[in-house]
Amino acid sequence: MLLASAARSVSAAPGLGRRAASAIALKYSSAVYGAALAKSPQVLTKVHSELATLSNSLKKDPEVANFVNNPTLSLQERNKGLAGIIAKLEGTGAKKDVFSDTTKNLLRVLSENGRLGETEGVIEGFNDLVAQYKGELTVTVTSATVLPKDALTRLETSLKQSQTAQAAKAIKITNKVNPSILGGLIVDFGDKTIDLSVQSRVTKLNNVLTQSV
Repeated sequence: MLLASAARSVSAAPGLGRRAASAIALKYSSAVYGAALAKSPQVLTKVHSELATLSNSLKKDPEVANFVNNPTLSLQERNKGLAGIIAKLEGTGAKKDVFSDTTKNLLRVLSENGRLGETEGVIEGFNDLVAQYKGELTVTVTSATVLPKDALTRLETSLKQSQTAQAAKAIKITNKVNPSILGGLIVDFGDKTIDLSVQSRVTKLNNVLTQSV
């Protein structure tokens, strides 16, 4: 019911930009989180695990990634392909793990509304909500290249001194790589963003130079 409500609120919004698409993904995230938790904490945990499996497949399996991110598929093709993708993610034999109705319903709603391309954003938003539920602080560190473990450890030590981190039960740090920032770091945690990237400094310098001309 919650998923259907989310679908009605976003299905009639074609051609939206990146920021709007993110907002759409968060609506689905909130809906699937609410639907899972309304059933039980155990269902929430299962959905969390299932979406983690999907997330890993999106990163490592070209077939899954190409299907989810192909905007040219018809509704019939999406629904048919989705059944195969779910079966693939569930596995076979003794290792088969049947997906919950909540996760299947989420994917069906995304498919029916042509929003499968929002899947990664939906999972990311869902993970943030689960982290909040568990009292965890998720810190996303974006860098131009992969950071060494000792650098992440030093950063974690510094963050633990902040009021936001002290109010959390645990800190989870994720390193994302984005070469376009050129160098430096962008640190997102809670509702805060610390932009120490080279790209940010270049942009500020360009703005100053433009205004001075």
